[in-house]
Amino acid sequence: MTMAPQKTAGPAGPEATAVRVELLVNQSWFAVCELSDLAPGRGVAALLPDGTQVAVFLDRAGQAYAIDNRDPFSGAYVLSRGLLGSAAGGRAFVASPLLKQRFDLVTGRCLDDESVGVRAYQVRTGAAG
Repeated sequence: MTMAPQKTAGPAGPEATAVRVELLVNQSWFAVCELSDLAPGRGVAALLPDGTQVAVFLDRAGQAYAIDNRDPFSGAYVLSRGLLGSAAGGRAFVASPLLKQRFDLVTGRCLDDESVGVRAYQVRTGAAG
C-alpha cells in the first residue's frame, strides 16, 4: 500500500514532500527513516525496536531495500557499507565490504554460497506523518 505524500515545510522549501521508509517487522510496519535520508547507490544502518540492525538501501532507480546488517561470514555489522550492484536478470545485490560476498536485496540469499543468507525485509515508502 502506498500512502499519499504529505506536504511539509523544511530545508527543501515550503512545499517539500516528506516520504518515509517503513519495514514490515513482526507483522507491523516500522518507520526507519525518511526517503530523503538515503542516497542512491548507498546504504545506511538502522536499529529496530528489538535491537536488530538492518541495512537500508536505495538503488539508483529509486527502489528501497532492507536486509540484516550483520555479515554472516565475518560476524561484523557492515552490510550497510557494501557496494550495490545488479546480477543476471537485474537482481539488486549488495557486496559485503569485507569479504565481498554478494547478497540478494530481495531474498537475502548469498549469491556466492546458497547455503548462507540474511533476513530480507518487505519495504514500503509513503507519506510521513
